[in-house]
Amino acid sequence: MITKIEDYFTKGCGRCPRFDTEDCATIQWAEGLRDLRQICRDAGLTETLKWAHPCYMHGPRNIAIIGAFRGDFRLSFFEAGLLKDPNNILEKQGPNTRYPDMIRFTENAQVTRAAPTIIAYLQEAMRYAEAGLRAPKDTSAPDLPDELIEALDADPPLAKAFHNLTPGRQKSYVINLRSAKKPETRIARIEKFRDRILAGKGANEY
Repeated sequence: MITKIEDYFTKGCGRCPRFDTEDCATIQWAEGLRDLRQICRDAGLTETLKWAHPCYMHGPRNIAIIGAFRGDFRLSFFEAGLLKDPNNILEKQGPNTRYPDMIRFTENAQVTRAAPTIIAYLQEAMRYAEAGLRAPKDTSAPDLPDELIEALDADPPLAKAFHNLTPGRQKSYVINLRSAKKPETRIARIEKFRDRILAGKGANEY
């Protein structure tokens, strides 16, 4: 992964084989990404590099992060559950995202046209950061797949460790298991995840 933020806008994030090639998504969306970067800077945010992507902060708080994909590029907000979204432009990253949290662009020119709205949303997020506000956390317990219920019933140490996980970590396993179409695949994944659960980690933590 890259360690210099300028590399993101000229080469990519370094997390896939398309890095520093014409096929990299950051090259396709170069103009829009540059415009989005300038808007974030002009809003008074501090530009940093996190997770190999440009991240914009206000004081110690993350406000928004830029990402690029083959089909679109986007500005994602960290505390999106606080945003009022009067323009109804925020979208969810995926079906398991709790709040609409991103502004998605499918044309480079969209950034300039949406600049006033983007700035207003950034400023709103900055005000919440200054006030120390956070979006409500999702503390609801996820519905467990049958295979996971059976595995927990048969393995008390695993059951104790799983129920001691945070709701977010529990949900990471549920999402992963539900993505498998076959019961045998889910069972195999549970066996693979056992040590990770016992260590108190989520499905994507190593």
